[in-house]
Amino acid sequence: MTRLSEMMEKQPRLLSSKLFQRHRQFEVVLNRSVLAWKEIERSRQRSSGISSESETVSYVRRTGQHQWRCSDVTFHCANQALCEEWIQVINEQLSLLASRPKSLLVYINPYGGKRRGKRIYEQKVAPLFRRASISADVIVTERANHARDHLKTEANLDKYDGVVCVGGDGMFSEILHGLVTRTQTDHGVDQNQPDAELVPCSLRIGIIPAGSTDCICFATVGTNDPVTSALHIIVGDSQPMDVCSVHHNDFFLRYSVSLLGYGFYGDVLTDSERKRWLGPARYDLSGVKTFLSHNYYEGTVSFLPAEDDMGNPRDKLQCRSGCHVCQHKPSSKDKPWETSEEKEKSDKDSSSGWSVIRGKFIAINAASMSCACPRSPKGLSPSAHLADGTTDLILVRKCSRFDFLRHLLRHTNKEDQFDHSFVEVHRVRTFRFQPRHQEPVSLEDLSETPKKKGFGPICSGQMTCNYSKAQSSWTCDGEILPHAAIQASVQCQLIRLFARGIEEQQQQQ
Repeated sequence: MTRLSEMMEKQPRLLSSKLFQRHRQFEVVLNRSVLAWKEIERSRQRSSGISSESETVSYVRRTGQHQWRCSDVTFHCANQALCEEWIQVINEQLSLLASRPKSLLVYINPYGGKRRGKRIYEQKVAPLFRRASISADVIVTERANHARDHLKTEANLDKYDGVVCVGGDGMFSEILHGLVTRTQTDHGVDQNQPDAELVPCSLRIGIIPAGSTDCICFATVGTNDPVTSALHIIVGDSQPMDVCSVHHNDFFLRYSVSLLGYGFYGDVLTDSERKRWLGPARYDLSGVKTFLSHNYYEGTVSFLPAEDDMGNPRDKLQCRSGCHVCQHKPSSKDKPWETSEEKEKSDKDSSSGWSVIRGKFIAINAASMSCACPRSPKGLSPSAHLADGTTDLILVRKCSRFDFLRHLLRHTNKEDQFDHSFVEVHRVRTFRFQPRHQEPVSLEDLSETPKKKGFGPICSGQMTCNYSKAQSSWTCDGEILPHAAIQASVQCQLIRLFARGIEEQQQQQ
């Protein structure tokens, strides 16, 4: 109550009355940002004989584990005039909150996850939107990329205050690509140019989790709960988020907000795509098969490190609501594309700031957020930030299968997963990867049924299998990229979500 009292004193009171609730008397105070009430001594006047005029206020109640719920409190007033005054002033203040959306465009994926998207929206979300006087135009998608294509060409975005996706990470990716592409088209920006400065999206994106994986929601809210996400939308929260643009030469491939993975995670996804008939179990099976195969890949990684004041991936500073690291936007004077190929030929060019690493890698991962999920509570990079203009580049060099297993197991516990001689991590603003052996990979090839073959040789604990001439694929937020040679550049705070980041325990209280 001390913090609340301080907040109340900073702004002049708009209304202050003694009201009754459940035979108890409360002092209720309203200023421009806070409605607060506290009980007056029980020995004072009771509500007997008080008029039955009443007003009901809906508010957000935190229930722990980052979940929110909508609750009501009903106050009884001494007379009708006082009741009407409270209702009028509260509604006036709510109307002045420009951050709260009034009209939303909602896309529902009816097939994602356990096919619960439509039911989740109708039963848990729509009633809350109606209660908050939010109008919603709902589109139930009928095919893959329906939402993306509609946003790119048909949607009249001027009508809305935000776009909401009901589904999993795949549905969010559709909304992301549709909205970002539409914004660049409207502003005449060519996405195929790696050096293009993209225009931030004006509309916020809301995520109602209803998929088999909801990592983006988990990383920005702290829970995969549809009601909590709906309430974040209603109160008008705004969380900026970085987006990685991924190119092959001068051709745009995809956007990424969570994980770009080459080697191990790319192989897992590639193999799992051939086993879609297994459902979610395909990821476990493909993971075991890929681990036993123990492939490594040769190539060159070039990257532009982030500034020293952006922290580092091992500083144990987690990105939370109100993160001061994310509030410090990098200056635009030193853009990552202001370099040349010639400057990268040396292993370290002090004038350009680029670093070049050549080697044999089991995995190359770029985490633009922690990538935390129930299976990996701390994620692939626990100290990665949502909106600081960087991504954490994790290089896992060729090592024994036993050592790689040690590294993987640390994703499930609290030990430092980077504390291995064969693992290095860098906070970067942009990076390039060039495989040693160039072999184009087509999406059509990935869908073909592969020839039957075994898991590959089982290596001893001190040996690794030699697949140095093989080439892996990149997984980009769960989608396979058709090229291995890529450039990824972080577009700082390109989008905003209806979220506020994960709240600390004291914030929850």
